[in-house]
Amino acid sequence: MDYLPQILFLLVLAVTAFIMYKRISRIKSTIQLGRPLDRSDNPGERFKVMTLVAFGQKKMFKRIVPAILHLFLYVGFVLINIEVLEIILDGLLGTHRLFAEPVGYVYGLLINFFEFLAFAVIVACVIFLIRRNLLPIRRFKARELTSWPKLDANLILVIEIVLMLAILTMNATDQILQTRASDLAAAGMHAYPVTGALFFSSWLVPLFDGMNTQSLVVIERAAWWFHIVGIFAFAIYITYSKHLHIFLAFPNTYYSNLNPKGEMRNMDEVTNEVKMMLGMPVEGADQASPAEIARFGAKDINDLTWKNIMDSYSCTECGRCTAECPANLTGKKLSPRKIMMDTRDRAEEVGKSIASGGKGLEDGKFLLDDYIQREELMACTTCNACVEACPVNIDPLSIILQMRRYITMEESKAPASWNSMYSNIETSMAPWKFPPTDRFKWADDLKKESSTEK
Repeated sequence: MDYLPQILFLLVLAVTAFIMYKRISRIKSTIQLGRPLDRSDNPGERFKVMTLVAFGQKKMFKRIVPAILHLFLYVGFVLINIEVLEIILDGLLGTHRLFAEPVGYVYGLLINFFEFLAFAVIVACVIFLIRRNLLPIRRFKARELTSWPKLDANLILVIEIVLMLAILTMNATDQILQTRASDLAAAGMHAYPVTGALFFSSWLVPLFDGMNTQSLVVIERAAWWFHIVGIFAFAIYITYSKHLHIFLAFPNTYYSNLNPKGEMRNMDEVTNEVKMMLGMPVEGADQASPAEIARFGAKDINDLTWKNIMDSYSCTECGRCTAECPANLTGKKLSPRKIMMDTRDRAEEVGKSIASGGKGLEDGKFLLDDYIQREELMACTTCNACVEACPVNIDPLSIILQMRRYITMEESKAPASWNSMYSNIETSMAPWKFPPTDRFKWADDLKKESSTEK
């Protein structure tokens, strides 16, 4: 019976690992539904971008107060996991505070630091809950941020508060039990390792100080189990939530687009075809025959690149992109955040269908029209403000441009005013309906005016 808690813990850990493996495999295969894209160049520059943007939270510090609060959440999540490692080892080995003896007095300092982070996380989460639900911040009231997305954001904050309170409760009862070695020995239990005073959990000690030893052990163990099982459940939940960015922010920033912002990449297939028509050398022309173009632009997620789909899974739904979008600010239907949320929803739908043996991409739905409306796409000014604003370098503009290309090149349904512009560019090499020979006539008029004045 002494091994029962260890066996139970091993079972919980194995089930969690299995579910996480299945879920991560599903997300990976869904991302791979996208078209190939080579982002293996400039590894040094890519590592630098990841270090600054993902590790360093560089873009978050454009707004200092939310940035500091978010930093508490970020650092708390990363560093408290060191304590989680000890808890997991304790669960597997049947020990309690395994690192206390080898680390010595430093152990108490570390636990005090973790408690500070736990307290800071609680404060940050409470402020974020108030800010998100009570303050009139426009990006938190948008039409795409209702029902599940709104509930998801609130759930995450509440869960983090509850998990941090579990740590403090565990440590508060633990501190009292450290002084009751004789009672524990009389009950046939091991003494609790001495950690010294723990500042923040000491605030909760008066709540438990009058309890008997047996009750304290039950509460301490219950808080221990609640905390670790809660973390396992939280880890699984994250894979279904916008908080997947906690993990995907790192690869997503590493594989960022390193080209200058605003540069629109030409379609290689079209460029090569034009070059061949003009008798210009074409890279790869020695190959037997060029690959047939399946579709110009993007109608569904498999027309997008794998990076576009990874972007959608990395979206934090913070809305900074939408808050900076000039089209959205002037009342247009476009919201870059919704573009990313729609892309992820469609990818999830297709991935789930394929995993269950369903129709997958052949279900009669498409990203265009069934999720993202044409009015949204046409409202984009291509200014890149959304890309610049994103804290993890997500690129909604890439998806918008690819879907516009589909509408224009496959359906020929570009707005009439755009068609005139395309025609002028093709015939006059400018958006306006004037031949190149007339382009400098305005300068001739200036010369005449200048001569008249003399």
